[in-house]
Amino acid sequence: MLKTSEVPLTQSALLVIDVQDSFKVGPRWERRSNPHFEANISALVEAYRAAHLLVFFVMHTDSDEAFERTSPHFKLMDFLAPRPDEPLIVKDTRNCFTSTNLQAQLIHKDIRRLAITGIQMEQCCETTARVAADLGYAVDFVIDATLTFPIANPDDPADVLGVDDIEKHTVFVLRRRFARIVTTQKLCAELEGISLTVPSR
Repeated sequence: MLKTSEVPLTQSALLVIDVQDSFKVGPRWERRSNPHFEANISALVEAYRAAHLLVFFVMHTDSDEAFERTSPHFKLMDFLAPRPDEPLIVKDTRNCFTSTNLQAQLIHKDIRRLAITGIQMEQCCETTARVAADLGYAVDFVIDATLTFPIANPDDPADVLGVDDIEKHTVFVLRRRFARIVTTQKLCAELEGISLTVPSR
């Protein structure tokens, strides 16, 4: 694992993963974790922009009706507004790499460190963190800028894995193996004071 201490924050990009209206279809949105999710994502986007660091927005598509490209729900949530120079990538795998050209874009921009945010914490976010680490990127997993939902056992609907247990598991399996676990407040503080010439994109 490449540690974040080995790669300067000036070589970081922010990944905003699957923050799309598709997740608001159905009752699970009311059971989501992290009431500060939108505020934390917004703070990170603005902190990366202020530091002239790249922000990538990623959306997920699959055969579920709300995630189909033709669905009216297949769009970023309203609080997000990518700038013209901020890539919007569509994936059809749980990680952000194997069905996209993300890695090619990162190589082109000389990005060696990634901050992971988005939905769902233990699925697309965690999977992306694992793949990124194996590909040689240093990873900041911003735990309070992700969210998840309770998971029911399909063989026993009364057996439900709660969001606190999901978060604890994600932290335990990623920490010191695939990523640095960090909060929005800490990463934003680290981004303060970075002054770069806006790179050509």
